[in-house]
Amino acid sequence: MDSLDPWGVAWAAPRTAAPATPKVSGWIHSVETGATVDGPGVRHVVFFAGCPLRCLYCHNPDTWHMHDGKPTTAADVLADIASTAGFLRHGHGGVTLSGGEPLVQPEFAAAILHGCKDLGLHTALDTSGFLGAHADDALLADTDLVLLDIKAFKESTYRALTGGDLRPTLEFAERLSLMGKAVWLRYVLVPGLTDRFDEIEGLAEFTAGLEVVERVDVLPFHRLGEHKWRALRLPYRLAHTEPPDEALVERVKGVFRAQGLSAP
Repeated sequence: MDSLDPWGVAWAAPRTAAPATPKVSGWIHSVETGATVDGPGVRHVVFFAGCPLRCLYCHNPDTWHMHDGKPTTAADVLADIASTAGFLRHGHGGVTLSGGEPLVQPEFAAAILHGCKDLGLHTALDTSGFLGAHADDALLADTDLVLLDIKAFKESTYRALTGGDLRPTLEFAERLSLMGKAVWLRYVLVPGLTDRFDEIEGLAEFTAGLEVVERVDVLPFHRLGEHKWRALRLPYRLAHTEPPDEALVERVKGVFRAQGLSAP
């Protein structure tokens, strides 16, 4: 039987049936242990290689190309996770798949998520939702929480910021709502790009209508990844954009709170 920890995270006992060894292979960029910002509690974060979007503020452009990552297997990734499972449970956390974009490699992601549930661990999927159609129902059944990054709420703004289309992300969000899947919304606040309040108000209204969003994280833009762009000889167009001040961040959080949403 599932039980709730003090953070409200549902914990399931490890599955009693011995799982088949996942022979699926894939590409990862890196792994972070002891993370505390990618879901509840202490997280083991697996950063996938590969991403279809080209966000102007991306702080990991070295994750864009899948084959620039490290080849590995789901079994090896799960063996690494299993070695820290007790630590993760003690820290009321679990495993988060991030990137890049995990849904570039849906079979690989699904195998890892399924293995994590066999270990009785809480799972989170950190995604832009742009490839949400790649996530089948089985993958999402093994996902306890979706960290959904909606980067803008106007088609032209989204395309200018990411090079992609907004609609697939909104359709994925609506699907998660119909499934009753828990969501934490992430919104990166970039002065001059994503600070238009008419768009933010539209996003807040849409988010409240989903009825599955547990919290909204308004993330201030930063330039910490600029050196990676320069190392890759890529033009960094936000070199002169300053991070938003605290007053602007709080004002944006207030828009979401006005819709009854939690924006810590």
